Amino acid sequence: MSNQIQNPNVKKYDLAERTAKYGESVIEFVAKLPDSPVVRSLISQAVRSATSIGANYMEADGAESRKDFQHKISICKKEAKETMHWFRMIAKANPTKAGECRKLWKEAHELTLIFSSIINKL
Repeated sequence: MSNQIQNPNVKKYDLAERTAKYGESVIEFVAKLPDSPVVRSLISQAVRSATSIGANYMEADGAESRKDFQHKISICKKEAKETMHWFRMIAKANPTKAGECRKLWKEAHELTLIFSSIINKL
């Protein structure tokens, strides 16, 4: 049950929108990276994990049970952590893009903390 239903004074926080925008930001960023066999592989992995965060959050939002919700949120957390790894690798492969990678890494880290908090409250 959402916080807004329980307490109408609580401002709605749209995590679905945040995770979707994150996936979009990742897609926009990687589209600008130079093409090489190594970078191509890293990009593929980063896009998969980053966009999976939002997809799994949408699945969690439609969960059939508390256990199903917890499982889907756990997947969101794992995908966010994996995305952090891929951005570390992309930064290593593209040192000139390390600053942008750091911003995307930080957002993945923040999402990891949010999902951890949700899991801990269940």
